[in-house]
Amino acid sequence: MMSMTTENAARLADVEAIRQVVAAVEASQQAKDPDAFLSLFHPDALWTTGAGKVLIGLDAIAEFTRAVLPGATWDGRVSYTVTHLQFLRPDVAAVKVSQVYHLADGPGDEGVPTYVMTKQEDGRWLLTVCQNTQIAKA
Repeated sequence: MMSMTTENAARLADVEAIRQVVAAVEASQQAKDPDAFLSLFHPDALWTTGAGKVLIGLDAIAEFTRAVLPGATWDGRVSYTVTHLQFLRPDVAAVKVSQVYHLADGPGDEGVPTYVMTKQEDGRWLLTVCQNTQIAKA
């Protein structure tokens, strides 16, 4: 039986921590909870919305999120699934996500966000540079 190295165990723990952040994005969007969503961001984050609005810094992201998330008009649930994860450095990861809104009457909008996440000194992974790209309907 092969033994797992400390480095491999740490990498697996980082992968799981990143998946948990994406799950927390899903939960905060599902609950339309701006505070839970904003807690996932680095203070110097850069966020580009699905409509192409560029938000620089947590204050700008918070202002936008508090204005739009609580009153979001979609009804149903949303799912976020990690589809690709690539470590750029041990403390920086590029994460591709599938975002699907599930409406009562069938599938809704879909997106393919890209998150660049950074590992903080305390071990937490935070959203640092994000592009929330919507898939155009044919």
